Amino acid sequence: MRSDVIVLGAGMVGVSAALALQSRGRNVVLIDRRPAAEETSYGNAGLIQREGVVPYAFPRAWKTILKSALNQTTQSHLHWSALPWIAPALYQYWRHGTPERVEATSHAAAPLVEHSLTEHEALTQAAGATALVRRTGYLKVFRDEALLAAELALDQGSRRRWGITAEAKTEAELRAIEPHLSGPFAGGVLMSQPWSVASPGALGKAYAELFVKRGGTFLTADATMLQSAADSWTIPRVEGPVSAPHVVIALGPWSDEVLRCLGIKLPFFVKRGYHMHYRQLGNAIPSRPIVDGDNGYLLSPMNGVIRLTTGAEFARHKALPTPVQLGKVEPLARALFPLGDRAETAPWLGARPCLPDMLPMVGAVPGYSGLWIDSGHHHLGFTLGPVTGRLLAELMTGEAPFTDPRPYRVDRF
Repeated sequence: MRSDVIVLGAGMVGVSAALALQSRGRNVVLIDRRPAAEETSYGNAGLIQREGVVPYAFPRAWKTILKSALNQTTQSHLHWSALPWIAPALYQYWRHGTPERVEATSHAAAPLVEHSLTEHEALTQAAGATALVRRTGYLKVFRDEALLAAELALDQGSRRRWGITAEAKTEAELRAIEPHLSGPFAGGVLMSQPWSVASPGALGKAYAELFVKRGGTFLTADATMLQSAADSWTIPRVEGPVSAPHVVIALGPWSDEVLRCLGIKLPFFVKRGYHMHYRQLGNAIPSRPIVDGDNGYLLSPMNGVIRLTTGAEFARHKALPTPVQLGKVEPLARALFPLGDRAETAPWLGARPCLPDMLPMVGAVPGYSGLWIDSGHHHLGFTLGPVTGRLLAELMTGEAPFTDPRPYRVDRF
């Protein structure tokens, strides 16, 4: 089978890139080893983060770093055995955590984040998936007054520069919004602009179904078998090879694996994360996602269950699960909001593809004709998939890009 473009990866990023290229007249084959949106795009918090301009930077305070290194915090967990492999990338991540570099990253991220809702809006309308979307924002609650004060200072400072709406809430106002919350609270913040979805996986599948409905081809194959020859990129399959002059690597945390097979080494690392679903207890169901600002976990209502997502685990991508963070935060979550029994026997584990500056890579790989990357979206893959898909398609088709693509170039490291 011959096409114009092969897109490897059928998560939110890959499906969105395939749709953007298809809308510009390209014959696209989308390839994954599994059905659409069954990996990272399934297990995330389900937020479309219009407020997510300022990145999740590496902490600069040595006390915080030490507590994280010793696994004395609920917000992160480190596999010390992984350090020989991940330390170089983590060092670069630390270097990019200075105020000056965080500011530069925010400037670069802003055009993508600002267009995230409009790009999702167009796809949800076209896919008939608007019922999955909730435009209620999310709550961030605090018991610690100092942490709340720091959050409000951030909201009034850097976030305000990016057009982010953050509404301070008293304890009484929090209870009015979510009557089942258990205090006491110092207060909280309502982030009103972000959207959430009732099922991230269902939304990704709806976008993939739209791609197929519009004439796209979705095949099952192993992306690590990617081969180059003459003017083509090829994926072998038992049913016959698929080839195209252009291929897009949109494999999320597996992007680095495929790139290394081609001799391309980039400072990718992963932040692993866990989730567990809980049955509803009585009539207690949140009306929107709730973030525990003191402890770094999130509760979100999803299709009849409540999803609890953890903070970041720094480990090798394929290391065995160690859901110690889930064990730490589950009692805290139960004290915050009524939760029923676990709905599954084992927690879900996924990985976020990260680069040291917390910006995605979008564009051509220098020195490799027809090879493109749309990956490294860190915590914002679900948010930015449609907008970086648009940018990639504009670059690949010679259309004027809607924003300067240089901050996301592949060779910036």
